[in-house]
Amino acid sequence: MRDRVYLDWNATAPLRPEARSAMIHALDQVGNPSSVHAEGRIARGLVERARGSVAELVGCKPSEVVFTSGATEATSVLRMLSQTHAVCVQETAHDCLWAHFDLTHAKSGAATLAMGLANSETGVVSLPETDGQGRWSYGDTLCDTLLLDVVQAVGRIPWSFAWSGATLAILSAHKIGGPKGVGALIVREGTDIAALQLGGGQELGRRSGTENVAGIAGFGAAATAALEELNQGAWTRVEKLRNILEKTLASDAKETIFVGYDLERLPNTSCFVTPGWKGETQVMQMDLAGFAVSSGSACSSGKVKVPRVLRAMGLSDGQAECALRVSFGPETIEDDVLRFCEAWLRQERKHRDRAA
Repeated sequence: MRDRVYLDWNATAPLRPEARSAMIHALDQVGNPSSVHAEGRIARGLVERARGSVAELVGCKPSEVVFTSGATEATSVLRMLSQTHAVCVQETAHDCLWAHFDLTHAKSGAATLAMGLANSETGVVSLPETDGQGRWSYGDTLCDTLLLDVVQAVGRIPWSFAWSGATLAILSAHKIGGPKGVGALIVREGTDIAALQLGGGQELGRRSGTENVAGIAGFGAAATAALEELNQGAWTRVEKLRNILEKTLASDAKETIFVGYDLERLPNTSCFVTPGWKGETQVMQMDLAGFAVSSGSACSSGKVKVPRVLRAMGLSDGQAECALRVSFGPETIEDDVLRFCEAWLRQERKHRDRAA
């Protein structure tokens, strides 16, 4: 039996052994991938092999993959688009999108819609709507460009950049078992963007700076493993574990609300609200019991604020403060889930007794 159980995969997935091995191998290569000698060509080969693996995972052309330091850096493309486009940000989008703009009421001129395909806090999947004429609609705004945050979705549900119609997409290595500090911006062929970062002109001039060869190699290895896992149905088993969790908790905790229960969700994510029992308190109690869970997005943890995403979904401030998120992965086993349920229900009964 494990001493600790990790149930916070939406914050970061454990590093895959394939990614670790690829990174160690890359660290042993001395060359700069921009150098033309043999050592440089070896390093370049590692980068391009990884580019192909990421492209295969997300269903795009290798030339459409721009490596970055992470998904957050990739969103800086919005700042450039704003010079010619109004930017409309989905209410439930991740903070990395909201950090740039909140212009949700543009009604004229060119517009870009920035949204998440799957929400990190609730797992709810949101498909962009179209007007039937090749434009994306958000409320009363029509947008001719779509940027999709697929950080949580890619590798967990079937998705392809090629058939999505999106102009841009962002993803992060550490959500699929790759290393932290590396991600990608996917740019549809024929789309002109200014450089994300100026300098030596790497990444075809779109993101300068010597490539993080080890991180990129780990990203590529994780992408290959994630695609194989998805094709083999690993996340179908994960979904069964999530359903076991929710059924077990609901059978005893009658006041607990499961957010997005009747909506399409990621197979691994459960967000639930127990009135009067703050999410931060639950996180600490579960941590002491040996379980790693969260009260929302890892980027928002430790900040004293009511979860914006849950308010946007119609929950009151009081309810939103009492949310807990549990997220699984293919390494999670049923015993992990049942032990968590037992520990959580024990604390939930104490909460009820105190409130009585």
